[in-house]
Amino acid sequence: MDKYKRFKLRVYEVLEVAKPDDKLSRFVDIFLIILILLNVALIVAGTFELPKAVVNVFSIIEKISVAIFTVEYILRLWTSNLKFEYMGTLRARLRYMLTFAAIIDLASLLPSYIPAVPSNFMILRMLRVLKLLRVLKLNRYTNALKNIGEVFKCKASQLISSILVVSLLMIIASVLMYDAEHEAQPEIFDNVLSGMWWAIATLTTVGYGDIYPVTPLL
Repeated sequence: MDKYKRFKLRVYEVLEVAKPDDKLSRFVDIFLIILILLNVALIVAGTFELPKAVVNVFSIIEKISVAIFTVEYILRLWTSNLKFEYMGTLRARLRYMLTFAAIIDLASLLPSYIPAVPSNFMILRMLRVLKLLRVLKLNRYTNALKNIGEVFKCKASQLISSILVVSLLMIIASVLMYDAEHEAQPEIFDNVLSGMWWAIATLTTVGYGDIYPVTPLL
Protein backbone atom coordinates (compact mmCIF):
# COMPACT_ATOMS: atom_id res chain seq x y z
CA MET A 1 0.00 0.00 0.00
CA ASP A 2 1.49 3.35 -1.04
CA LYS A 3 1.73 6.38 1.22
CA TYR A 4 -1.34 8.07 -0.30
CA LYS A 5 -3.61 5.09 0.41
CA ARG A 6 -2.19 4.63 3.90
CA PHE A 7 -2.76 8.30 4.69
CA LYS A 8 -6.31 8.16 3.34
CA LEU A 9 -7.06 5.03 5.35
CA ARG A 10 -5.68 6.66 8.49
CA VAL A 11 -7.84 9.75 7.96
CA TYR A 12 -10.87 7.50 7.57
CA GLU A 13 -10.04 5.61 10.76
CA VAL A 14 -9.59 8.84 12.73
CA LEU A 15 -12.88 10.34 11.53
CA GLU A 16 -14.92 7.24 12.26
CA VAL A 17 -16.14 6.46 15.76
CA ALA A 18 -13.06 5.87 17.85
CA LYS A 19 -11.78 2.40 18.56
CA PRO A 20 -10.84 1.76 22.21
CA ASP A 21 -7.12 1.68 21.45
CA ASP A 22 -7.04 4.56 18.95
CA LYS A 23 -6.10 7.61 21.04
CA LEU A 24 -6.00 10.05 18.10
CA SER A 25 -9.45 9.02 16.92
CA ARG A 26 -10.81 9.34 20.44
CA PHE A 27 -9.23 12.79 20.80
CA VAL A 28 -10.81 13.96 17.53
CA ASP A 29 -14.20 12.63 18.63
CA ILE A 30 -14.04 14.45 21.96
CA PHE A 31 -12.75 17.63 20.34
CA LEU A 32 -15.59 17.69 17.80
CA ILE A 33 -18.19 17.01 20.49
CA ILE A 34 -16.89 19.93 22.56
CA LEU A 35 -16.79 22.16 19.47
CA ILE A 36 -20.38 21.28 18.55
CA LEU A 37 -21.65 21.98 22.07
CA LEU A 38 -19.67 25.22 22.15
CA ASN A 39 -21.30 26.35 18.90
CA VAL A 40 -24.77 25.60 20.22
CA ALA A 41 -23.95 27.56 23.39
CA LEU A 42 -22.74 30.49 21.30
CA ILE A 43 -25.97 30.52 19.28
CA VAL A 44 -28.00 30.60 22.51
CA ALA A 45 -25.76 33.31 24.00
CA GLY A 46 -26.03 35.30 20.77
CA THR A 47 -29.72 35.97 21.50
CA PHE A 48 -28.71 38.16 24.46
CA GLU A 49 -27.42 41.72 24.44
CA LEU A 50 -23.65 41.31 24.76
CA PRO A 51 -20.68 43.70 24.77
CA LYS A 52 -19.13 44.26 21.36
CA ALA A 53 -15.84 42.68 22.47
CA VAL A 54 -17.65 39.46 23.42
CA VAL A 55 -19.54 39.46 20.11
CA ASN A 56 -16.24 39.80 18.25
CA VAL A 57 -14.79 36.83 20.16
CA PHE A 58 -17.90 34.80 19.32
CA SER A 59 -17.49 35.74 15.68
CA ILE A 60 -13.88 34.53 15.63
CA ILE A 61 -14.85 31.23 17.29
CA GLU A 62 -17.66 30.85 14.75
CA LYS A 63 -15.30 31.33 11.80
CA ILE A 64 -12.76 28.87 13.21
CA SER A 65 -15.53 26.34 13.87
CA VAL A 66 -16.89 26.69 10.35
CA ALA A 67 -13.41 26.13 8.93
CA ILE A 68 -12.95 22.98 11.04
CA PHE A 69 -16.38 21.60 10.19
CA THR A 70 -15.79 22.32 6.51
CA VAL A 71 -12.49 20.45 6.54
CA GLU A 72 -14.19 17.57 8.37
CA TYR A 73 -16.95 17.43 5.73
CA ILE A 74 -14.45 17.48 2.86
CA LEU A 75 -12.32 14.76 4.47
CA ARG A 76 -15.35 12.56 5.08
CA LEU A 77 -16.40 13.06 1.47
CA TRP A 78 -12.87 12.25 0.31
CA THR A 79 -12.71 8.99 2.29
CA SER A 80 -16.31 7.93 1.59
CA ASN A 81 -15.21 5.30 -0.93
CA LEU A 82 -13.62 3.44 2.00
CA LYS A 83 -16.97 3.44 3.79
CA PHE A 84 -18.82 2.19 0.70
CA GLU A 85 -16.19 -0.13 -0.71
CA TYR A 86 -18.63 -1.94 -2.98
CA MET A 87 -19.20 1.27 -4.98
CA GLY A 88 -17.02 3.27 -7.28
CA THR A 89 -15.45 6.48 -6.00
CA LEU A 90 -18.00 8.84 -7.56
CA ARG A 91 -21.01 6.72 -6.57
CA ALA A 92 -19.65 6.33 -3.05
CA ARG A 93 -19.31 10.08 -2.65
CA LEU A 94 -22.81 10.70 -3.98
CA ARG A 95 -24.10 7.99 -1.66
CA TYR A 96 -22.35 9.61 1.30
CA MET A 97 -23.73 13.06 0.43
CA LEU A 98 -27.26 11.64 0.66
CA THR A 99 -26.78 10.10 4.10
CA PHE A 100 -28.50 11.73 7.06
CA ALA A 101 -25.21 12.67 8.75
CA ALA A 102 -23.81 14.30 5.59
CA ILE A 103 -27.02 16.27 4.99
CA ILE A 104 -26.90 17.54 8.58
CA ASP A 105 -23.24 18.49 8.16
CA LEU A 106 -23.92 20.42 4.96
CA ALA A 107 -27.11 22.05 6.23
CA SER A 108 -25.32 23.29 9.36
CA LEU A 109 -22.52 24.79 7.25
CA LEU A 110 -24.56 26.52 4.55
CA PRO A 111 -25.79 29.43 6.74
CA SER A 112 -22.18 30.45 7.32
CA TYR A 113 -21.49 30.67 3.59
CA ILE A 114 -24.79 32.21 2.46
CA PRO A 115 -24.78 36.00 2.88
CA ALA A 116 -27.42 37.00 5.41
CA VAL A 117 -30.16 39.40 4.35
CA PRO A 118 -30.60 41.82 7.27
CA SER A 119 -33.96 43.10 5.99
CA ASN A 120 -35.56 39.67 6.19
CA PHE A 121 -35.78 38.57 9.82
CA MET A 122 -37.42 35.24 8.97
CA ILE A 123 -34.45 34.26 6.81
CA LEU A 124 -32.09 35.07 9.68
CA ARG A 125 -34.17 32.90 12.01
CA MET A 126 -34.13 30.04 9.52
CA LEU A 127 -30.34 30.31 9.23
CA ARG A 128 -30.01 30.24 13.02
CA VAL A 129 -32.14 27.08 13.16
CA LEU A 130 -29.95 25.49 10.50
CA LYS A 131 -26.87 26.31 12.55
CA LEU A 132 -28.44 24.51 15.50
CA LEU A 133 -28.43 21.36 13.37
CA ARG A 134 -24.80 21.03 14.38
CA VAL A 135 -25.95 19.44 17.61
CA LEU A 136 -27.33 16.54 15.56
CA LYS A 137 -23.77 15.81 14.47
CA LEU A 138 -23.31 14.37 17.96
CA ASN A 139 -25.21 11.31 16.73
CA ARG A 140 -21.93 10.14 15.16
CA TYR A 141 -20.07 10.10 18.42
CA THR A 142 -22.57 8.77 20.97
CA ASN A 143 -24.01 5.28 21.14
CA ALA A 144 -27.05 6.50 23.09
CA LEU A 145 -28.19 8.75 20.25
CA LYS A 146 -27.58 5.94 17.79
CA ASN A 147 -29.81 3.68 19.86
CA ILE A 148 -32.52 6.33 19.86
CA GLY A 149 -32.13 6.57 16.10
CA GLU A 150 -32.58 2.81 15.77
CA VAL A 151 -35.76 2.97 17.86
CA PHE A 152 -37.17 5.70 15.61
CA LYS A 153 -36.23 3.64 12.57
CA CYS A 154 -37.88 0.47 13.88
CA LYS A 155 -41.02 2.28 15.04
CA ALA A 156 -41.26 4.68 12.10
CA SER A 157 -44.66 3.43 10.89
CA GLN A 158 -46.22 3.69 14.36
CA LEU A 159 -44.77 7.16 14.93
CA ILE A 160 -45.99 8.39 11.54
CA SER A 161 -49.45 6.98 12.23
CA SER A 162 -49.54 8.73 15.61
CA ILE A 163 -48.43 12.04 14.09
CA LEU A 164 -51.06 11.77 11.34
CA VAL A 165 -53.84 11.01 13.85
CA VAL A 166 -52.81 13.89 16.13
CA SER A 167 -52.51 16.26 13.15
CA LEU A 168 -55.97 15.27 11.90
CA LEU A 169 -57.50 15.79 15.36
CA MET A 170 -55.81 19.21 15.61
CA ILE A 171 -57.18 20.25 12.21
CA ILE A 172 -60.68 19.12 13.15
CA ALA A 173 -60.43 20.97 16.48
CA SER A 174 -59.17 24.07 14.69
CA VAL A 175 -62.08 24.14 12.25
CA LEU A 176 -64.61 23.56 15.03
CA MET A 177 -63.04 26.30 17.18
CA TYR A 178 -63.06 28.72 14.26
CA ASP A 179 -66.73 28.04 13.55
CA ALA A 180 -67.62 28.45 17.22
CA GLU A 181 -65.55 31.55 18.00
CA HIS A 182 -65.26 33.55 14.77
CA GLU A 183 -68.53 35.40 15.25
CA ALA A 184 -67.81 36.22 18.91
CA GLN A 185 -64.08 37.02 18.44
CA PRO A 186 -63.54 37.91 14.76
CA GLU A 187 -60.33 39.81 15.50
CA ILE A 188 -58.79 36.82 17.35
CA PHE A 189 -60.20 33.82 15.50
CA ASP A 190 -59.97 35.45 12.08
CA ASN A 191 -59.14 32.20 10.25
CA VAL A 192 -58.58 28.50 10.78
CA LEU A 193 -54.88 29.10 11.46
CA SER A 194 -55.86 30.99 14.60
CA GLY A 195 -57.76 27.90 15.67
CA MET A 196 -54.69 25.83 14.84
CA TRP A 197 -52.56 28.01 17.14
CA TRP A 198 -55.10 27.49 19.94
CA ALA A 199 -55.07 23.72 19.31
CA ILE A 200 -51.25 23.54 19.36
CA ALA A 201 -50.97 25.66 22.52
CA THR A 202 -53.65 23.58 24.24
CA LEU A 203 -52.21 20.23 23.18
CA THR A 204 -48.54 20.91 23.90
CA THR A 205 -48.70 23.23 26.93
CA VAL A 206 -51.10 24.51 29.56
CA GLY A 207 -51.92 27.32 27.12
CA TYR A 208 -50.45 30.79 26.68
CA GLY A 209 -53.72 32.56 27.39
CA ASP A 210 -53.54 34.82 24.33
CA ILE A 211 -56.24 32.87 22.44
CA TYR A 212 -59.07 31.09 24.24
CA PRO A 213 -62.75 30.32 23.63
CA VAL A 214 -65.48 32.47 25.22
CA THR A 215 -68.58 30.81 23.79
CA PRO A 216 -70.06 27.35 24.41
CA LEU A 217 -70.01 24.95 21.45
CA LEU A 218 -73.53 23.57 21.03
